[in-house]
Amino acid sequence: MSKDRVGFVGVGLMGHGMAKNVVEKGFPLTIIAHRNREPVEDLKQRGAAEAKSLRELAEKSDIVVLCVTGSPQVEATINGPDGLASAGKELVICDCSTSDPSSTVRLAEALKPQGISLVDAPLSRTPTDAEAGTLDVMAGGDDILFDRVRPVLETFAGRIVRTGPVGSGHTMKLLNNFVSLGYAAIYSEALALGAKAGLTPQVFDSVIRDGRMDCAFYRTFFTWVLERDPNAHRFSISNALKDLTYLSAAANASGTANPLGAAVRNSFALAAGAGRADEFVPMLSDAVAAMNGVKLTE
Repeated sequence: MSKDRVGFVGVGLMGHGMAKNVVEKGFPLTIIAHRNREPVEDLKQRGAAEAKSLRELAEKSDIVVLCVTGSPQVEATINGPDGLASAGKELVICDCSTSDPSSTVRLAEALKPQGISLVDAPLSRTPTDAEAGTLDVMAGGDDILFDRVRPVLETFAGRIVRTGPVGSGHTMKLLNNFVSLGYAAIYSEALALGAKAGLTPQVFDSVIRDGRMDCAFYRTFFTWVLERDPNAHRFSISNALKDLTYLSAAANASGTANPLGAAVRNSFALAAGAGRADEFVPMLSDAVAAMNGVKLTE
C-alpha cells in the first residue's frame, strides 16, 4: 500500500527534525524554503523534494504538516495569495503550530466546502526530541482524519494523545505551556529572591534537584542557569509571550478568571520589552535578576 505524500511547511528549529523523520521513515516528502537554506538543503540530501510555492507543495501532497509561528502564519499559509488552498484540491492539513484555538475552529469550518480538512496536532518537548522522533503530540480533530494522519505523526512523536474535536489540541497545548511557562516565571523569581539573600543558583538547585519539585522542564531550564548552555531549551521568549497571549484570549472568551496567567504573561512581556524577546525561555531568569539589580553568575 502506497504511503500518503507529505508536504511540510516550516522546516526550522522544530520542523527540520520532524521533516527529517518523515522522509527517513519512508514518506514521499515535499518541502518549501522560508529564509534559511541550510535545513532545506539537508532535507533534499535525505530525499525530500523542494516546491517553489505553497500551491505547488499542495499539488504534490496528500497531507500537509504546518510547523509555523502561530495563527496569522497558519492562515496566511493556507489562504494567502498562492497559498495551499489555491491548489483547489482535496487536502488534509495537520497544524503542528501553537495556534489560537478559536482561529483553528473557524478555519476548519471555512475550509470544509473546499475539500480541505484540518487536524490540530501541536507539540511538546524540544528540537532535540524532534530530531530523535520523541516529541509529544496533542491531537484534535475528526477520528477518521486522525487515523489518516497518525502514521505521519508517529514518525516524529514518541507519545500521541487524542484530545477531542478540532481545536482541542491547541487548547491543550496552551494549558501545557501555561503550566511550563508558569514554572519558568516561578523559577526566575525564586532565583532573584535567592540572589538578594545571598543564595546562589547552585544552592537552590541542590535543594530542588532530585526532590519532589524536580522535573524534566526544571532540568532543561537549569542546564542554562548552571551551565550556560544556550541549546538547553531553544524556545524563545517572544514565542512564549505569544502563547500566553493566546491563553489570555481563550480565558476572556470563556469568561474564566485567569489571574495567574496574567502574571506569568507579564513576566515574559517585561523581558520582551527589555529587549530579550529573541532569547530563550530559561534566560528569563537573567532578565528577572537584572530587573532586581542582581546577577545569577559570578
